[in-house]
Amino acid sequence: MNASPLPHPAEWQETEGLLPPTERDLPAGRHQFHKERLMAQIHDEHRTTAPTGPHKPRNRFLRPAIVWPVAACALAGAIVAGGVLTGRGADTGHGVATGPVLTTDIGTASASGTTRLLDRISLAAGQAPTPQVRDDQYIYIESTTADTYVKTVDDKHSVVSEKPHRRQVWESPDGKQGWLIEPGNTPDGGETLNSPYAAAGAYNDLVTLPTDPDALLKRFYEESKGQGNSPDQAAFEMIGDLIGESYPPAGLEAALYKAAAKIPGVVTVNDAVDAVGRHGVAVARLDEVSGERTEWIFDKKTYTFLGERRVQVQRGENSNPEDLLIKPGTITFTSAITTRAVVDNAKETPSRTS
Repeated sequence: MNASPLPHPAEWQETEGLLPPTERDLPAGRHQFHKERLMAQIHDEHRTTAPTGPHKPRNRFLRPAIVWPVAACALAGAIVAGGVLTGRGADTGHGVATGPVLTTDIGTASASGTTRLLDRISLAAGQAPTPQVRDDQYIYIESTTADTYVKTVDDKHSVVSEKPHRRQVWESPDGKQGWLIEPGNTPDGGETLNSPYAAAGAYNDLVTLPTDPDALLKRFYEESKGQGNSPDQAAFEMIGDLIGESYPPAGLEAALYKAAAKIPGVVTVNDAVDAVGRHGVAVARLDEVSGERTEWIFDKKTYTFLGERRVQVQRGENSNPEDLLIKPGTITFTSAITTRAVVDNAKETPSRTS
């Protein structure tokens, strides 16, 4: 579906990276799990309890700059409005509560009309209000989210899911200050995300990105080189990072969708459901190595971004025994963005202060 007259983006020559290398301590992309400021804490807290294997809980800060402590425990149960997410049994071990595996019908994917759909989504994004953020304010994102992963207890592997749960994130424009509240994954009242280092990929970095889709996509291929299972998938994931748990500035979100339309293998799924049960149309891409399809879900009428989910569509290539436990139809990750706002203080919500 790549209608761009340019060569395949992965063949472009390297130029300056997407984000300043002096402010990055890990490569860009979804698989950047840990920054140095949390490594010791994660190691100490999860030495004996963290899930293992390739499907451990993913980084649910859906941008390169922010890091969350890997959850030591998942919550019990998994029900989403309308009964879309169903369970296939529960598993517990070492006191860690786990829930039924999240599953769904695998929707049919088609490349037909995907470019046109992304044009409409881009147009809607370009007309939507965009934030004006002062340096002393915070980007606030509230969502509902859940992971599915392979858990290992006494050398026995099982697939478990979290219960979809509320998640609140505050981040300063430079990414140096932040707060996370996620019951079950943070202490009561949440935990600080403060760092002395400016976070690459924070709002102040986003405002510097080009809004020309070709230039933007070129940088994504350069910045994600060597990441993921293919250059196309890595670029698609990088765009997903920026439209997920963030608040793109004026012009950027529209350009991101235009850029996504130029990536080979991007398709449409006519019906997909986010983590709070909202039905929408999805722009998606299948990672043929993992067999997992990433779906960006949009409202069918307004084309507003609703959330993201990942669905195991087929057996992955070169799967190991643990991978094979993730059966087709399993939702490996689900999220729903419920609030995006600019607030004056950390732990402040648009309706009240805490």
